[in-house]
Amino acid sequence: MSGIDPPPEIPKFSAENHEFIIPKKAIKIPDDMIAWQKSEAYFEYLGFLLALNESVQGKSLDVKCSESVTVNKTVNMLKIFDDWINSIPPIDQPQRFGNKSFRTWHAKLLEESIGELRNVIPKELHRAIPEVVQYLYESFGNPTRIDYGTGHEMAFIMFLCCMFKISAFQPEDKTAVVVKVFNRYLQLVRKLQLTYRMEPAGSHGVWSLDDYQFVPFIWGSAQLVGHPRIEPHHFLDEGVLETYANQFMFLSSIEFICQVKTGPFAEHSNQLWNVSAVSSWSKVNSGLIKMYKAEILAKFPVVQHVLFGSLLPIRPAPAGLGCKPIGHPPVPSRSSSSTH
Repeated sequence: MSGIDPPPEIPKFSAENHEFIIPKKAIKIPDDMIAWQKSEAYFEYLGFLLALNESVQGKSLDVKCSESVTVNKTVNMLKIFDDWINSIPPIDQPQRFGNKSFRTWHAKLLEESIGELRNVIPKELHRAIPEVVQYLYESFGNPTRIDYGTGHEMAFIMFLCCMFKISAFQPEDKTAVVVKVFNRYLQLVRKLQLTYRMEPAGSHGVWSLDDYQFVPFIWGSAQLVGHPRIEPHHFLDEGVLETYANQFMFLSSIEFICQVKTGPFAEHSNQLWNVSAVSSWSKVNSGLIKMYKAEILAKFPVVQHVLFGSLLPIRPAPAGLGCKPIGHPPVPSRSSSSTH
């Protein structure tokens, strides 16, 4: 017994009489970060991240798992978005970053996402689309700056969280949402990054984990927990990458970095290089969660873009609320040590 009281239960969400709203930004100045870190949205998001982290522990991308019709329809929607890239090629222009054709692709996203979501979300939940779609709009990069970063990745995970909250996804879909939906999203945003030469949003250069993504390393390290052969120091082995990159998200992310960057890995990706010295994947996983809380969830430049609505509200969470998404099984407790 830990002696820690269980978190209070929040009434399970019901879409039937729920009043959906268009989510808006609420973190305007750095002082507002206090409200964010005490908000229902913060605990919902972190709890959701941890619940999916647990759901893929020790499971490869090709694992047999429950897949609802909505999961398969969401994967197909992402394929449609991917196909648009083929019909909107980059234009010839002098600058290295930011091909303006991305703005055409993003305009098509804004124009057609509601229609696509109507094909994905069950008809009785269509009332939720005006709120949920806003997170989808924010998931693929900024059309003005033609950049992409961890804030856009965060928006997509909030979209997934909202899909669970309205019961478009079911609790048993958690594994499939990572290995099918999120992995397909990763393939799409990598293609966007390469095709339109998107600038990293808010990159810290060599000292950041990765120019564009973070969560694939968290969920990807969970997948590798307990693997009989692959240990953290193996992830830069070319043979391991060649054999296993299509089975584990962490390795596919390393492979992608090796494709787009030149020079010694220890120089262009120093933080990831340091990860290779950690003794176990479980320690890598818990360390990356702490790093994510400190370097993403506690940073105003990222959180100022977060949207808050009825599903992910800015209102304060009930006292003692643990990291547990509403309406889903409790998430095993983790160390609370972080920079918060």
